[in-house]
Amino acid sequence: MSQSRGSQNTYLLVPILLIALLLSTAVIRGPNLVSLSGFGSAIIVSAPLILATFSLMALAVAGRGTVDLAVGPLLAFINVTIVKLNGLGIVTGPFGVFLVALGIGVLYQLFFALIIVFVRVQPIIVALSGFLALTGINLVILPRPGGTAPDWMSSWGLGNTIFSPILLIILLAIAGWFLFTTTSFYSNLRLMGYDERAAYTSGVRINVVRFGAHVIAGIFVGLGAICYTALIASGDPTQGTTMTLTSVTALVLGGVSLAGGRGGVAGGLLGALNLFLIGYVLATFNFGSTQAFVTQLFYGLILVLSLLLTLLVPVIGRYLYFISPFAAFIVLGCVVVGIMLYITTRDTYGVVAAAGEVARANPDVLSRYLLLPVVQSGGGTSLPVLTQLQTTVFGFVAVLVALTFTIRVIVAEAISVRLGAFIYVFVSALILLLFLVVGQQSHAFGAPQKAHAMETAR
Repeated sequence: MSQSRGSQNTYLLVPILLIALLLSTAVIRGPNLVSLSGFGSAIIVSAPLILATFSLMALAVAGRGTVDLAVGPLLAFINVTIVKLNGLGIVTGPFGVFLVALGIGVLYQLFFALIIVFVRVQPIIVALSGFLALTGINLVILPRPGGTAPDWMSSWGLGNTIFSPILLIILLAIAGWFLFTTTSFYSNLRLMGYDERAAYTSGVRINVVRFGAHVIAGIFVGLGAICYTALIASGDPTQGTTMTLTSVTALVLGGVSLAGGRGGVAGGLLGALNLFLIGYVLATFNFGSTQAFVTQLFYGLILVLSLLLTLLVPVIGRYLYFISPFAAFIVLGCVVVGIMLYITTRDTYGVVAAAGEVARANPDVLSRYLLLPVVQSGGGTSLPVLTQLQTTVFGFVAVLVALTFTIRVIVAEAISVRLGAFIYVFVSALILLLFLVVGQQSHAFGAPQKAHAMETAR
């Protein structure tokens, strides 16, 4: 059971590794990200993309290749509708805004599901038709970006603090999805995504489950439109194409299968955060007037690469099933946090020299991050020296990592029919380590004996 569960979650290894690399690069290129205002801005900017990805994920799990290409224009339609109604004084309060946003999202998705279920049109045709229709309707409602959002939303989009209503919406969306995964409805949804005929013969009410998936998608896109309205504090009918491309890319990058049956909130969240970090990293480079084109180029390339990696997931899973995505996330998270600490404290803390004086800032990452004392060697270079406490801590961590890896390999090989390559490599490493330790001890023991023999000969 644990092996199958690990193989099912192997697809998370790619977005986990990518988010570690991107976050490290983003912190190095833009250190302002590691601050209250930096994290607050990241939350408000990435919130619409996260919720749009969740909306697509609910439909993708349902199968039939149901990818709502109209998610971007639908989000923009709700945005311009809220701004227009606010300008007319019809809908201004929080209750009315949430009711309009969620109501429009759910009604559109129900109409989408009705066409698929009863008219039996392919979902991709309905999605493309909705994309074109909503794009034109948005320009009719609001020909150009403008208007104002409700006054009570003005503080939501400031992004000067981490704790904001936008963060609360994201946390509620994630918690709601986790609670949804514990229900039998979610099990039926995944079964229908894997094999709709098998689900039907098992007694699953296919049409009801599909309608429920579309309702959930409508709720998420409504919440995403509210966050987007708070972000720009106005209406913009032209952002549909960009939002659709980025949300679909984030969906695939998060490991969600477009064929149905596989997907979760962790993959969707990681995919959306990766897309945000890609945009953030690219913004730190000055491409001039081609900035938008370069960003779109990278989004397209990542979408193609993500689709190719999706095809390789079953092959990779057979060799990496013993690696826990959660363990990889913890290890890489510690590394990224260390980089953040180094970047944020490099201008505050110096390196203490051997004489006890505060030296000027040393660009050596090892010395700065670990705050090691520095001694001058004969050639004039600075060498870090570990204290007894640091040696003990590093030794304990090394032993813990080696023990964990050993247990994982033993368990993996115990349930395997034949011995794999890892056990041979591990045993060979142990033998080499044994020879190294014996050689060091022999050298340490032989040096005093040789010195004593030379003194005796004199």
